[in-house]
Amino acid sequence: MSVKGSERMKNRRSTARANLQFPNPRLITHDSRLPFRVGFGNDVHRLVAGRKLILGGVRIPFDKGPQGHSDGDALAHALTDALLGAAALGDIGAHFPDSSPRWRNASSLLFLRHARQLLQKSGFTIVNVDATISLEHPKLAPHIPRMRKKVAAALGIKTAQVSVKAKTGEGLDAVGRGEAIRADVVALIVATS
Repeated sequence: MSVKGSERMKNRRSTARANLQFPNPRLITHDSRLPFRVGFGNDVHRLVAGRKLILGGVRIPFDKGPQGHSDGDALAHALTDALLGAAALGDIGAHFPDSSPRWRNASSLLFLRHARQLLQKSGFTIVNVDATISLEHPKLAPHIPRMRKKVAAALGIKTAQVSVKAKTGEGLDAVGRGEAIRADVVALIVATS
């Protein structure tokens, strides 16, 4: 490479470094109200005969459903925990105890709406949520667009802010044997005040 070519490469690298935007360290060292916060939620339910399979508020035809106090919607439960966790507002059990008859067979979309209200009262808004549902059968791909819409409506956000993916257990563990359903969610929220 010529001297001129070498100089051009050096200038490009220093310009690229100068264009990187790093957060102001003062924002992240002493302030407990960070602008962005991340939460993780997870839920697992045993699958049993005689229960409806509901995910993200969508009824999915199947001969088994999640055992649980409410409707057992693993996706909504994991989402609720992720959002509450991001804002450090406790967990789903603290807000919707399974010992309360009020929540028996309740739609878990109510939990999502309540979590959204708590976030708003605490000065947060939802940026996006990303969920993975693990279930051996049935195939969930045809139902995911409706799940995304229902979850977005319950959270008061756009469908584009909701990602839902489905995986099988590849024949491994309780999910792979068709004995359980699992949902894992990451949520990003931002302080609005």
